[in-house]
Amino acid sequence: MKRRIGVMALVPLMLLALSPFARGAGFLIYEHGAAAMAMGGAFVGLANNPTAIWHNPAGIAWLEGTQISAGATLIVPTNSLTLPNWPIAAQQNIEAESQVFYPPTFYLTHKFSDKIVAGFGFFTPYGLGLEWPEDYPLRYISTRDDMKTFFFNPTIAIKLSDNLSVAAGVSYVYSTIVFDLVEPILLAPGPPPVIADVPVTFEATGDGWSFNAGALYKGEKFSFGFNWRSGFTIDYDGDLSLDLDNIVAGMTLPGTAVTEFSLPHILGVGAAFNLTDKLTLTADVHYLLWSSYDEFVVEVNVPGIEAIYPPGIDDKVVEENWEDTFIFRVGMQYMVSESLALRAGFLYDQTPQPVETMDPILPDSDRWALTAGFGYKFGKLVINAAYQYEPFKDRTSPNRDVYLDNPIPGINAGEGTYSATAHLFGLSIGIVF
Repeated sequence: MKRRIGVMALVPLMLLALSPFARGAGFLIYEHGAAAMAMGGAFVGLANNPTAIWHNPAGIAWLEGTQISAGATLIVPTNSLTLPNWPIAAQQNIEAESQVFYPPTFYLTHKFSDKIVAGFGFFTPYGLGLEWPEDYPLRYISTRDDMKTFFFNPTIAIKLSDNLSVAAGVSYVYSTIVFDLVEPILLAPGPPPVIADVPVTFEATGDGWSFNAGALYKGEKFSFGFNWRSGFTIDYDGDLSLDLDNIVAGMTLPGTAVTEFSLPHILGVGAAFNLTDKLTLTADVHYLLWSSYDEFVVEVNVPGIEAIYPPGIDDKVVEENWEDTFIFRVGMQYMVSESLALRAGFLYDQTPQPVETMDPILPDSDRWALTAGFGYKFGKLVINAAYQYEPFKDRTSPNRDVYLDNPIPGINAGEGTYSATAHLFGLSIGIVF
């Protein structure tokens, strides 16, 4: 039997696929190569190593021989939530559980002729997660979420002239999600109401297809590029488990849930300027079409739930009304020698999320970041390293009204302010044959 799931259970399920720490750009992780990361991600107009498969695939048309690059970005976030209206002082300040993430990358390019270069990229642009204490006040929205997406992206680039290249590719996307929350089951309306906390776990997998294309023009002292990654839909299908021990001792009900949601198109333009033989400046503007995410639907099937809880669990459609956003990036590279490059950058990233739909699953906000790093070549080996400091703007949210009866009548006890900071460390190692 499929019914409409209640809003308290839907909102977490709805956002479980949107649950990474990498916020600001909604839930996009953009750090997929240490050289670009050290330059604030402003790489569309430069795109001069194999990580161009992500940043602008047309750049690989200019790469010689066979090149391999592998790496990862270590992400160390801190998240906190303050609930000033909550009546229990000891529960007003909540720290998220400590977590460390390390999305990996792998790139391979091969020059087949003076005009054709093929490549393959593996990266994880949507993912990470967030975990809160199991007994904190907003447990009815979320206690833990984890998402991973794996892109397998072959691409081909063609040099149309000595100055212009174009490229196109396709990605198979495989995704996994895990989500925990507490569902408040109303046993008696009260007052006061009698509520049983029922832990819920949802685990699912899904997949989809995405396309990408790019162009790069190289002049004598500057270059200009364009990058496009298509929007796509992931269909999730998985298992839902309700721990009913608080209602019937030792009882767990299994079920299933299906859902889908669409990720946005990403458009990027960028330029690189060689001010001197040693100094290069870069600048990018990215446009993310998050307005495609206007609502989310989850369908749930839990056989036997009516025998324990007669109202059952309903499906639901929830509006999100996200907005299209921009990301602005600038970077610089200074060649100390033919072997050593020093890099730095800055970015500003807008949130697409209205404050009305903000909650502990995806407490998104505007952010800025400072970056720095270096690259070193010796022989056929290339090492790039980067660091990124990323503070998020504090933001206050109503956190949706998840309580059947507010502890303080007339006051939203769940209203809270989110604070977050992240430190990112990137490392890429490449070989040129």
